[in-house]
Amino acid sequence: MITGPNVGQAEYATLPETIDILRYSAESLSLNFTRWDERYVTGPSLYFIIVADIDFGKYTDPLGDNTWPVKHCPAVTISSDEFINAARNVAFSCDGAVVIAADRTIQEQLVRVRSPSATEPTEEPPIASANWMGTKHLSALEISLREEVLAAVTLSEENGRVTTFRDGKYNDFERDELGGRWRIRR
Repeated sequence: MITGPNVGQAEYATLPETIDILRYSAESLSLNFTRWDERYVTGPSLYFIIVADIDFGKYTDPLGDNTWPVKHCPAVTISSDEFINAARNVAFSCDGAVVIAADRTIQEQLVRVRSPSATEPTEEPPIASANWMGTKHLSALEISLREEVLAAVTLSEENGRVTTFRDGKYNDFERDELGGRWRIRR
């Protein structure tokens, strides 16, 4: 059920740092990819969803053989290269959303996120999307309204844009605006 602006959503102590790690990892992949301006070349693509409850099957479906390498990297970490290497491999070879629990444990199966059905009650006004948003970004924006979803982070394969979604709102940075922790937040 989609509810008001995540009124029932818990704030986990690790959430801001987890979002930062995901965002900085996506930014690193974007900045290290040098072929953005080449025709017919797509860059790395990522879609992370941080969930409060591991029962995410009611709004997702498994996406084939697309998996996260949990044997090599079972959790989001900032202290090792395991996470960024796994993210790089997934960004270039897989499709779907990576599901991460609030405790930073990464689920192996990548998923397709379903849009809310017309029968699901909602108190939300229509969400404001931007004209640059493709399917992945619209999905992340919609899912960020779910009570069970704490946040989503995307890396666009088209232009390297990195976007964070929370509570039906988003904060995005085009590739030339990426810049690390000294960046002024909007």
